[in-house]
Amino acid sequence: MNNASGKIGEDYAAELLSEKGYQIMERNYHSRFGEIDIIAENEEYIVFAEVKTRDEHFSVSPLEAVTVGKQRKIYKTALLYLQQHKTKLQPRFDVIGITTQSDAFTVKSVEYIQNAFSGGGYY
Repeated sequence: MNNASGKIGEDYAAELLSEKGYQIMERNYHSRFGEIDIIAENEEYIVFAEVKTRDEHFSVSPLEAVTVGKQRKIYKTALLYLQQHKTKLQPRFDVIGITTQSDAFTVKSVEYIQNAFSGGGYY
């Protein structure tokens, strides 16, 4: 994946979340532990979304790229965010896998997994 396709994927994912009724609160939120691609809210959840974009010819699916180590970094970053931004919303960790066509950087498919992982065991 290059930066252009990653940006296309994140833009597409943000639009998808907006269409589902979420308000985008942050994009590319950084902490000393890592980065969260999109932080969004609706009336029930604060969603920490990891977006992985891969070319259709890539050998590993976008979802497989969200390793346990990456999940741990996202969880720690989310904890820091929640300490700084108090909320009564239920936290949720979603993963959005986007596959693009290599010729035109157009989105070929989207896999959206809500509650893809929990923070259990990542303390």
